[in-house]
Amino acid sequence: MPRTSQPEVGKNVQLPFPISVACWVDLLGYGSQISKGNFNPLHPESAKAISRLRRFHRIVAECSLRRFPTLVMNDGAVAYRDLSYRTRWVTYEFLQDSWKMFNAINVAEKNAGEPGARMVIAAGFRVRGRASGNKDVAIQFKDIVTKYSTGKLTLERALGAASQVRSSFDIIPKLQGNFAFTKAYVAEQGGKSEGFKGPNIYVDLSLFKVPAPEWLHIGKPFKWENQRLNLEATFAQLLSLPHGREVVSTADGPIEGGPEGVRSGIEVARVLAGDDDVLRALRNASKPD
Repeated sequence: MPRTSQPEVGKNVQLPFPISVACWVDLLGYGSQISKGNFNPLHPESAKAISRLRRFHRIVAECSLRRFPTLVMNDGAVAYRDLSYRTRWVTYEFLQDSWKMFNAINVAEKNAGEPGARMVIAAGFRVRGRASGNKDVAIQFKDIVTKYSTGKLTLERALGAASQVRSSFDIIPKLQGNFAFTKAYVAEQGGKSEGFKGPNIYVDLSLFKVPAPEWLHIGKPFKWENQRLNLEATFAQLLSLPHGREVVSTADGPIEGGPEGVRSGIEVARVLAGDDDVLRALRNASKPD
């Protein structure tokens, strides 16, 4: 069994800008479907589109995992995860989870005679965001528990108050300032004219070493750029993805690897920054002035 050298980043180390991966998937032709019904949910054409939307939401929910969280936005959805500084397995696991969701959506779309969905997977840095609205909800619950324990509220009134707790503000921190999400979304919206044709899945090749591993079944790579946002990447259609895992032993103990040719988070960061010494820059950025 192959061995690997000591990881460059120790356990529990937090660098100021995590390296993220995100996939954006979008139902093709949904807008034209709903517009045919004049955006009236009572119209037969709209009913068909709404049924399609609900099926899409159900499948995304079924594919969502703690390690593969998602956010649905009408006829599109994003899944996201921070890559590991220590192992390439997290990168490969996200690819597998994305592939599974993409295929589940498109099998259902095909069976229903619908146009299908397109997915783009991209990598990018992420800026650490502020806390979500869950913190406000937790404060409200704590206040209710305190009032109940001190006798200011009966159990019935405490349960009633708890059932009405709502946050007036919410946010998903890992999607704020997430340049992987930005890249995936903007690229997918470019559609056929920018190389992203039909109900297919496209992957950012910065996630793989060069040359691409032999086991990676992809279409012809193409350079994509958005001059307005100064975004660029090399993508390829992902044709198939083998499943597997490899456990590599190190001085620190076992580390879950993945197929050779996949990059770890720090390796992806070097490509994104165009800097072989990006780890030093990230460490310096975390130091107080």
